[in-house]
Amino acid sequence: MAKPSELLPFAVGAAPEGCDVGQGEWVYDEAAAPAYEEEACPYIPAELTCQAHGRPDKSYQHWRWQPRGCSLPSFNATVMLEMLRGKRMLFVGDSLNRAQYVSLLCLLHRAMPEGSSSFETVDALSIFRAKAYDATIEFYWAPLLAESNADDGVEHQLNDRVIRGAPMDRHSRFWKGADVLVFNSYLWWMTGDKIQILRGADNDMSKDIVEMGAEEAYRLVLHQVVRWLDGNVDPKKSRVFFVTASPTHASGQLWGDEAEGSNCHAQTKPIADASYWGSTSRAMLRVTGEVLGASARVPVGVVNVTQMSEYRRDAHTQVYREQWAPPTKEQLADPKSYADCTHWCLPGVPDAWNELLYWKLFFPANDQAL
Repeated sequence: MAKPSELLPFAVGAAPEGCDVGQGEWVYDEAAAPAYEEEACPYIPAELTCQAHGRPDKSYQHWRWQPRGCSLPSFNATVMLEMLRGKRMLFVGDSLNRAQYVSLLCLLHRAMPEGSSSFETVDALSIFRAKAYDATIEFYWAPLLAESNADDGVEHQLNDRVIRGAPMDRHSRFWKGADVLVFNSYLWWMTGDKIQILRGADNDMSKDIVEMGAEEAYRLVLHQVVRWLDGNVDPKKSRVFFVTASPTHASGQLWGDEAEGSNCHAQTKPIADASYWGSTSRAMLRVTGEVLGASARVPVGVVNVTQMSEYRRDAHTQVYREQWAPPTKEQLADPKSYADCTHWCLPGVPDAWNELLYWKLFFPANDQAL
């Protein structure tokens, strides 16, 4: 059997037999500094700067992910930049994918010559240019991947979900030509409501709407993505990845905390139970594996961050972030009532996701299934 390094672009070796980088444990190392300091990375948005917003501890920064049965090189920013020389890397998805994108920029920042990079955001597209390497690393906002009523990069807090069931040309024109594509999509499907699928004309957002459950609609859109990949990506030149669901920690009852309203707020340690699984939908993960595994022409590497992140109730931004509106008196009296248990502090968990991506990119395994 040919090794992945003989088949896939960017690969320099293969993961050891039996190595699953998404399975393992978090190891605490007080002496180890994070890969970068929050204040030293200019790309972190204020809603992820937990230290700047008063978080009293830094313990969440000192947990290192150790995959089970694996011995792989650590993330090396210089190697990453050199491998991206003359290339274009694009992240596509929601705010969790954007956090992983920003994390990668921070991980690379210290290895960049001073004054050799630029960063700009125009509408849904953010572009980082590593001029010394003639490389770009980009993020494109498309939380449902298909065209939807959530596509505005700023004004997108909507309760309903309307997506266009037609080809995704409006978005995919920005994806063409990327050498590395990193998709995600999960959180925006999980409202509990039906998804409205628009089958009308391009200029009519109310014509011919049918409703589907989240799982069915998600499958529909992932099939669209696979069809686009098979028709537009050259597997001899490019690599494609899909990052699985990022868990939330909105209910302490899931890990045995019976206190009323308990959640991620004030948590300072990961969940120790290796078998813990919170509220993440296993059905949606199955859809991810089934559809992406059916890609006939372009292999899609699944970066399974779900289980490793399930343990990290301690690493969310909690209340230590820029708020969209000042907290009320009632909220201030009960901080857990407005704690953000979805997004992650940086530095933090998304840095570990990028380690997994690094390993998948350069040391792929033969088995890319979930």
